[in-house]
Amino acid sequence: MTDLDLDHTHDPALRSWIAAANAPDTDFPIQNLPLGMFRMAGSTGSFRPGTAIGDQVLDLIAAADLGALSDGLGAVLRTCEGLGLNPLMAMGPDLRRQLRHELIAALNADAGSTSSEQLAPALKAMTDVEMTLPCRIGDYTDFYAGIHHATTVGKLFRPDNPLLPNYKWVPIGYHGRVSSIGVSGQTFRRPVGQTRAPDAELPSFGPIKRLDYELEVGALVGTGNAQGHPIAIGDAEQHLFGLVLLNDWSARDIQAWEYQPLGPFLSKSFATTLSPWVITMEALAPFRRAFARPEGDPQPLPYLDGAANRDRGAISIRLEVHLQTRAMRDAGEAPAKLMASDFADAYWTVAQMLTHHASNGCNLQPGDLFGSGTMSGPDSGQGGSLLELTNGGKQAITLPNGEQRHFLQDGDSVALVGRCEAPGRRAIGFGPCVGTVVPAVA
Repeated sequence: MTDLDLDHTHDPALRSWIAAANAPDTDFPIQNLPLGMFRMAGSTGSFRPGTAIGDQVLDLIAAADLGALSDGLGAVLRTCEGLGLNPLMAMGPDLRRQLRHELIAALNADAGSTSSEQLAPALKAMTDVEMTLPCRIGDYTDFYAGIHHATTVGKLFRPDNPLLPNYKWVPIGYHGRVSSIGVSGQTFRRPVGQTRAPDAELPSFGPIKRLDYELEVGALVGTGNAQGHPIAIGDAEQHLFGLVLLNDWSARDIQAWEYQPLGPFLSKSFATTLSPWVITMEALAPFRRAFARPEGDPQPLPYLDGAANRDRGAISIRLEVHLQTRAMRDAGEAPAKLMASDFADAYWTVAQMLTHHASNGCNLQPGDLFGSGTMSGPDSGQGGSLLELTNGGKQAITLPNGEQRHFLQDGDSVALVGRCEAPGRRAIGFGPCVGTVVPAVA
């Protein structure tokens, strides 16, 4: 069995004895069972591994202590307390699938009142917990797999040649900063930095003016590889743990000044926001799609090509960006949806990203993070950043309350939304990925 296979855990008829998990609009039905690290809000205790089910969080260590999970699983989960999911990640996909199967057995409606009484002490209301990053992230690589974003942004700077010659041959990426990665709910200060205005002779230093978000999907590595030992494309899926939403906040004015010749540096390192729940590769199996290049585009080189990747390498995730300004929040107005796109449009699959990353012998480790790059759609209104939606800041977008934005202002909150849907399948979601910008340090 592989991460691409369907089994009884994906049955759309499955129901849970936890009523909220059966609501049609929940992100967390029993078919999802994402993994994360939580503790009770206001507590100073250690974060513990849990799974989201409806509007509840199941404490996995407590579930093991209560006899709902096998001894081997319980032993591994206990080592995650205070550390993150890395010990579970390192054990490989078989143990992760075992956890999924045992959770299905304990939480499905057929388990009846016995399971509900047994597990009641291990369930916590989602509103009563706080989340942290799901794992210790040792390294973060941001790719550039959104071809529509790359083309649109390229046109702003190179109208006659928007895509550089290597784009369709190699998954482009750069190494990001781990220490500034935060979980949904992150508040960060507007960065200050060195920029040069288009009409200025000399650069200046101060709070940046062109703050932007980037809609991305993050992939977390499960088992790694020894240094000097590449990972074949046919084995790549076995090294992936799951996906999250990722907002790669960007200072466009710093970026324009610094990015040549070595690429992003301080324009990207001040904040990155992740959703707290990891959607496992198993949960994503019903939403796989064929991966194919547009007619006339070069086919991937053999080391990035394989039958499984062609047949089901793409993953369909409906992605959205919502913006709520301070004025909207004060007035009790809901966030405004700015755009929607689909992760299945990515030019490179997550398996190809992982394979390419390790192709030179680079040793990946449990908990390493890949960003997909901005996931824009093919149409003009599907830009995954304000840079695209405003045509480089030239055309303001107007929000429902009449406010306008070229780039983000202090007090703005951006929420990324991800949801997987397919005919005849139970929809699953990613949960919140929210970040808010506050004023720069005076």
